Amino acid sequence: MPAAPGDQSESDLGRDVADDMEVDESATDDLLGGLQIESTADIEVPDRLVDQVIGQDRARDIILKAASQRRHVMMIGSPGTGKSMLAKAMSQLLPREELQDVLVYHNPDDGNEPKVRTVPAGKGEQIVEAHKEEARKRNQMRSFLMWIIIAIVIGYALIIEGAVLLGILAAGVIYLAFRYSSRGSDAMIPNLLVNTADQQTAPFEDATGAHAGALLGDVRHDPFQSGGMETPSHDRVEAGAIHKANKGVLFVDEINTLDIRSQQKLMTAIQEGEFSITGQSERSSGAMVQTEPVPTDFVMVAAGNLDAMENMHPALRSRIKGYGYEVYMDDTIDDDPEMRRKYARFVAQEVEKDGRLPHFTREAVEEVILEAQRRSGRKGHLTLELRNLGGLVRVAGDIARAEDAEFTTREHVLRAKRRSRSIEQQLADDYIERRKDYELNVSQGEVVGRVNGLAVMGEDSGIVMPVMAEVAPSQGPGQVIATGNLQDIAQEAVQNVSAIIKKFSDEDISQQDIHIQYVQSYEGVEGDSASVTMATAVISALEDIPIDQSIAMTGSLSVRGDVLPVGGVTHKIEAAAKAGLDTVIIPAANEQDVMIEDEYKDEVEIIPVRHISEVLEVALVGEPEKDSLVDRLKNITGNALDRQVGPGGSPSPQ
Repeated sequence: MPAAPGDQSESDLGRDVADDMEVDESATDDLLGGLQIESTADIEVPDRLVDQVIGQDRARDIILKAASQRRHVMMIGSPGTGKSMLAKAMSQLLPREELQDVLVYHNPDDGNEPKVRTVPAGKGEQIVEAHKEEARKRNQMRSFLMWIIIAIVIGYALIIEGAVLLGILAAGVIYLAFRYSSRGSDAMIPNLLVNTADQQTAPFEDATGAHAGALLGDVRHDPFQSGGMETPSHDRVEAGAIHKANKGVLFVDEINTLDIRSQQKLMTAIQEGEFSITGQSERSSGAMVQTEPVPTDFVMVAAGNLDAMENMHPALRSRIKGYGYEVYMDDTIDDDPEMRRKYARFVAQEVEKDGRLPHFTREAVEEVILEAQRRSGRKGHLTLELRNLGGLVRVAGDIARAEDAEFTTREHVLRAKRRSRSIEQQLADDYIERRKDYELNVSQGEVVGRVNGLAVMGEDSGIVMPVMAEVAPSQGPGQVIATGNLQDIAQEAVQNVSAIIKKFSDEDISQQDIHIQYVQSYEGVEGDSASVTMATAVISALEDIPIDQSIAMTGSLSVRGDVLPVGGVTHKIEAAAKAGLDTVIIPAANEQDVMIEDEYKDEVEIIPVRHISEVLEVALVGEPEKDSLVDRLKNITGNALDRQVGPGGSPSPQ
């Protein structure tokens, strides 16, 4: 017998696939974690949302604790990591409580202050129907009485007085009088503001991006405000998300997009557990109406990216933190057999949710898991940005469905990967093609002071960005001048490069200007991953030693010449391969992160390095001059090369 919501133990969350499926525990290297299936049709998809969550163990544990104690939660992390899914799961985990219907009544003493009453779930409809039935009976009696009086008046006018026109006029006056008076009985029918009659679990309200009226409730404008034609104020009251979420969960993603005024009122609703409804527009007649307080006893689940905390009202965040939990959502998770099995189940979940996609074959699921490994950007990890991965599943399924295929195959997934490229990937490929047309990408020969750098567009697209350096006599104190719309971190990287140059150079550069140009960097340069590229270009220009143009490179640089890890190496290497380059120099610490597509593996040689001297040894051309320069640099940097600079000695890129 399944456990009721709120009765689950911590170990029940996101249960192991091995509990439901046949698993070969000895097949630890299997891409499906030993799962014995022919297709996703063989995988059982759990009913509860919390069992469908992939990864996020810490967040799931917190959601369980928060649900059992009715605590607020703020989840911060990258888009597509499961924040909204966990919030929905929380509504299923909340302890069962007596749900309430909310009714708004006319206030005979003050029509602009409607009365609010709460009743058990399902009773609201009964009360409204009872009032409507009573009003119908009253109106029937009134109508019967009205027609009797009209008949008497018309009969008297015709038979006794002989004045037909007077009788008709009198009958019209009587009709209008009865109709006008009947409006008072209609005003006695309450407005069912919140109806939970059909609610089987705790309410879940998604108020992401909601304007003030949708979030806090509103009172509609009434253009007819006199003469008996006006709509009673209680009939114009509309519930907001905070009222509909009573006894349940209010979910607000991108919490920082709510205006400050709404955040302040949201904080009041959380603190008081009730909030009156008034018209949100000052020019509306609804602004004159304010109800009695309406219950707002909800659990708040706020979510957002890292920037959400910057524009969030500090008092609202303090309220959530003081009476709940904050959790950071993981971007990746360890790649182990159990997680691979869950990723296979994830594919089955996406197929079932869509309802129109053919099931995936075993080989197709394996290809999706390989893509999850690649998108993580880290060796031995799987990505947890599952919304984008789900998009790949749907595109592959759409391709198979368009062909009336019985199953979605590996070939469909491979075609989907090409078809579902991001805008940044499409732009990057377009840039590469255009630069080939205009010969801006140089992939062969030798040039002094020019290096093929590598950069990332967006999050998943690499591009070749040439960097050029020139040394010129200075009109004043020598300086390093870098152009190409460099942001703060990139500007600081220029200063680090300057330290390396000053340390090893035999020349007096105080009377020289060093110009560094990022060629066609219209979008700007944000990070320091081109530090090695800059240093190589400048050293080449100072020493007048050419650089092999079939080589591209990426890496950050310390002031002592150590090559530090950077992000996006996989995408950068693939961009170099697309541009026709033969060799890519990367930080040794990033060697474990390389997961390029099979089609590029034979096209490019990858050389990991730990120090700037190793970069120069590979990139510079001309043996005598190059060897002399590298030896001089090694002597100056001393024992820098003897130290191990790797994952344990260098910070990982963010």
